Amino acid sequence: MKLSKTERKILENSIRDIQDFPKEGIVFKDITTLLNNKEAYSVLMNHLYQKYKAYDLEYIAGIDARGFIFGAALAQMLQIGFVPIRKKGKLPYTTISEKYALEYGIDEIEVHIDAFGAEKGARVLVIDDLIATGGTANAAATLVNQTGAECVEACFIIGLTFLDGIKKLEEKTPVYTLIEVA
Repeated sequence: MKLSKTERKILENSIRDIQDFPKEGIVFKDITTLLNNKEAYSVLMNHLYQKYKAYDLEYIAGIDARGFIFGAALAQMLQIGFVPIRKKGKLPYTTISEKYALEYGIDEIEVHIDAFGAEKGARVLVIDDLIATGGTANAAATLVNQTGAECVEACFIIGLTFLDGIKKLEEKTPVYTLIEVA
């Protein structure tokens, strides 16, 4: 399921570019302007609902922190559970974690060990606002699978196709991006 040209334009026009953030040479894709635009946010969430309503999902796993915004709303619309995938040290119960490489160093995310229920094979969609190099997204998909659940797809509002993150993640799970930036 693809966005219509009108829907795509509404979403693209609602995302602000911030030059040289967080450092010089980077063009940051700011989705806060999409969130405060009721038409754009409605278009986005209705599209995601229509796409995923037949996937027989049991959980949405949102990546810290912007994935929480879309993931929790979509989980409510689909009437399924929401699971936060957090940065290390933010979850209060027993967790499993996965490290991933950053441009300058290593970071780590984690999920509760029982986040997807006691039975194995729960169908999970991972969601976040943007995929660039794919380190965090790959770690999130790995965590889902390590719990015994199944990461059936990873969804991103924006995909930076000039980086290799989408290709890397597609080795692990199907990837869906609404807007691609070349």
